[in-house]
Amino acid sequence: MQLMLKPQKRLLTRMLITSLSIIALVGFGFAWLVTLLNAQNRYTQITADYIAELPVIAAEFRENNLVPITEAQDNDNIETSYIMATCNEQYTGLWRSELAKDLSLTNICEKYNLIKDDSQAYFLEFEGLHTYLVFKLSTLIEGKQFHLLILQDAEAMKKELQKFNRLTYFRLAIVLGAAFFLLVSAAYWGMLPLKQLKQELLKLKQGKQQNLSNDYPVELQEITQSLNQLLDQNQQRQTRYQNAMNDLAHSLKTRLAASIALIDDTSLNSQEKERQILTQIEDMDHLVKYQLKRAMMGRQGLLKEHTDIKPILDQLVLMLSKLYQRKNINFIVHCPNDLAFPVSKGDLMELCGNLIENAAKFCISTIEITAQQHDGLLRLQVDDDGPGVEEGYKQKIFQRGVRADTQHNGQGIGLAVCFELVSSYAGTFEIQTSYLEGASFIIELPATNQ
Repeated sequence: MQLMLKPQKRLLTRMLITSLSIIALVGFGFAWLVTLLNAQNRYTQITADYIAELPVIAAEFRENNLVPITEAQDNDNIETSYIMATCNEQYTGLWRSELAKDLSLTNICEKYNLIKDDSQAYFLEFEGLHTYLVFKLSTLIEGKQFHLLILQDAEAMKKELQKFNRLTYFRLAIVLGAAFFLLVSAAYWGMLPLKQLKQELLKLKQGKQQNLSNDYPVELQEITQSLNQLLDQNQQRQTRYQNAMNDLAHSLKTRLAASIALIDDTSLNSQEKERQILTQIEDMDHLVKYQLKRAMMGRQGLLKEHTDIKPILDQLVLMLSKLYQRKNINFIVHCPNDLAFPVSKGDLMELCGNLIENAAKFCISTIEITAQQHDGLLRLQVDDDGPGVEEGYKQKIFQRGVRADTQHNGQGIGLAVCFELVSSYAGTFEIQTSYLEGASFIIELPATNQ
């Protein structure tokens, strides 16, 4: 079995390699330029020193009556302390100083001819000997060009330049090391927000956190805000699904109870009983479709339409009369036959059903339902003669799961559903004390769709 190692792709590695490559390239380029300029500057200094000594060299030649040497022989004895040689126009050697002979430096002119160009200073290498710097001085005598070559031992200069080069590259290494340290530190510091993001995403996955924090750098804020929006949408969707299922269970419970009551009702003949049970089944089917659609689209996504309220009130009164027939409730309904609310049928059934059922659950014997239009508003009011709602609970019972009375069965969903529905249609929902001395639930909606 062959083991294949595949390196992981890391942004940090790419950034470090790229940055270090740029710094190294610039650093070595700068170091090369510094060493080159230093060498040229050293050549210039030595050249300037020899130019300053030219009068001394010229005096030595005058003392020997050879100014300049044009036809001297290689064995001519001229007193000089310099390593020198003279060449004709074709760089053929004419003369060497005694010091050049003592150092066994031969073919100076010929060697120079191989490396010459327009510059003044060159390195001449002699096999088995030192390397020398050579400087050329040219002149015209009787129409002929002659060259004087002056040599200097370059070993000291080479050591000096090598020392300078080593020091330069040592300093460069220090700079690169410091740059690497700073790059790693900067990269670690720069990656801290991503590390924080990773940890927060892990907490989100584990359910320990609901959304991402807002203390991220500007470059990451758009990403974190988008993720938070996505998380909020997902949370809203989950909440919507859960609420829709709870609302569906709450609505179906009433219809099922009404169906059971109809089955046990001996006052109805079989045809009437069958008709009313089918009506309840149709309502349950409509509620199931409505709640599933609401779970998918949300309340604001449902189509707003005008729905007649009188048939819904009559149907609910009939159903609840059967369901609470032991209480013998007196339902009083005030509603024009042609009054329509700008609400979908499913929403209107939810509103009316929850309000009237809540009143039927807590009333003693009387429920009064009033639906009317006044001053551009549609008003639905349900009064009962029950114990009413305590002042401290009038706002709390609009929250899911909160109940003002624990003696009756329930989940604290109905009034919360009404409040959500009314808010989605830009309406108001109030709880007051009824003239019947019980609770008065008042809903007001705009007369037109918004």
